Amino acid sequence: MAFTPFVDDLALVEVLLVLVGAVLAYSGVRVWWAARSGRPDEVRRVLRGTAIPIGIVGATTLVIALWGEMTWPFLTSDGMGGYNIFFFDPMLLCGFVLLAFAVSALLSAKMQYVGVFAMVAGAATIFYGWSGYTANPQFTKEPFDTLLLYSGFGLAGLMALPSSAAVDYYLAKAEAGASAWAVSDSITFTSPARWGSRAVQPLVPPGNKTEDAPTVPAVVTRMPRVLQVLVLVFPVAMALAGIAALWFFGTTLPGHLGNGPGAAP
Repeated sequence: MAFTPFVDDLALVEVLLVLVGAVLAYSGVRVWWAARSGRPDEVRRVLRGTAIPIGIVGATTLVIALWGEMTWPFLTSDGMGGYNIFFFDPMLLCGFVLLAFAVSALLSAKMQYVGVFAMVAGAATIFYGWSGYTANPQFTKEPFDTLLLYSGFGLAGLMALPSSAAVDYYLAKAEAGASAWAVSDSITFTSPARWGSRAVQPLVPPGNKTEDAPTVPAVVTRMPRVLQVLVLVFPVAMALAGIAALWFFGTTLPGHLGNGPGAAP
């Protein structure tokens, strides 16, 4: 009987998912803060900087996923039928999304199109997780933890579309000269005694004040709060997904190393 070596790389996959969650959560918060501070150039710099590590992780994820799709044991006779589908289909989608994000960020392209890709992949990932959780026999000895992992990254994928659309909106407004978060300035009105009726007082540019010219705040245009929330929900979802991946890694690693029970195959 021929011996076929079995390569278990799921622990490495779990670490890659932790990296994805950490990098995207951190960069997402930085994008939100830069946009909130009215710094569109900083938003672009953060996105370009994020493209490098995400591109590396995405390419690695894609290679492993393709290898797993083609080599993972899938015969029903060996009791592992469908594992290549359950574990590596979502991983392949994740790799595609990460590479698409990296290229779009480097080219300063619209991020919402990657968001559409991520939304579809996220919905599919949630469906994979639920199908695996309800399967009989189950695909893993940790079905609930696996469901949390799939649901976490699936939710992050769903949130990627509104978040990326909000960032695109902010950058478009900034390019048009209407910064979504303009820095508060002041406008100086000349003295009522000098100009007569308050209804016809002209504006005097700052720096040309007279001693009796009061200063009042200018009207500041701000992005609606709902869009501020949409920018922030993605890094929050990615942080939760990264925590789920870290928990899953800690739960299954002993079994992968052969030193404990309760491991995903």
